[in-house]
Amino acid sequence: MRQIGDLKDNEIREKLKKIKVFCLDMDGTFYLGDNVITGSMEFLDKLKSTGRDFLFLTNNSSRSVSHYAEKLRKLGLETDENHILSSGQAAAQYLNREHPGKTVYLLGNLSLTAEMEAHGITLNENDPDLVLVGFDTTLDYAKMTKVCDFIREGKPYIATHPDFNCPTATGFIPDIGAIMAFIEASTGRKADLIIGKPYGEIVKAACERTNLRPEEMAMVGDRLYTDVRTGVDHGLCAVLVLSGEGVLSDIDKFGIEPDLIFEKLGDMIPYLD
Repeated sequence: MRQIGDLKDNEIREKLKKIKVFCLDMDGTFYLGDNVITGSMEFLDKLKSTGRDFLFLTNNSSRSVSHYAEKLRKLGLETDENHILSSGQAAAQYLNREHPGKTVYLLGNLSLTAEMEAHGITLNENDPDLVLVGFDTTLDYAKMTKVCDFIREGKPYIATHPDFNCPTATGFIPDIGAIMAFIEASTGRKADLIIGKPYGEIVKAACERTNLRPEEMAMVGDRLYTDVRTGVDHGLCAVLVLSGEGVLSDIDKFGIEPDLIFEKLGDMIPYLD
């Protein structure tokens, strides 16, 4: 393990001492594909034994929270949906808080549609007040034409998250960032607001879920430009784990310095008193 500034053990403990909830990325942090990363379960056990908790944060708005809960159960972790927060949920919370009663044209699949409806969001295909773009795996040209028409008209344009590609078992597939690039090429507009990591609305949603302040939480993940940047930019303890995509050279590449670096979640256990 390499620490920025060669932190001593007591300094690492001090940074983690005030953390009450660890916000965790999923793939590359807690598991890889269909395998739990060694030490991840023991890390959650340590959190419980020391009076701490966890909250999984995912940017993927094409999957429901129930899908992730089921995946975690299949991997051996019995947890409920209150321990998972998606960019889709955070978007619904934002809409209810900032645009109550407004109707929404949603570019998204059935999972995101159900998420919006569960939060009382009124969807409108013909004359919406604003547009919400998600990661739509059922995308077709008719949908793209309609969403571009609304955005070109000047309707407020919100996106669930910024990721350009989504990892799969066979490589990468285009994510919402590629959809947003299409929209920008056609309309000349970027999203007015992006909800998910590394942006602030998902942090607000996490604070609302946990009833904690950012400084009482850590953001742990394997990507500097999303997970770690979320912590750095919004006042959470930013923790990089090297169990997924991120490598140490990324620190200089992206110019983002985490507060702590560990090989994997389990390596934090000795510092959680």
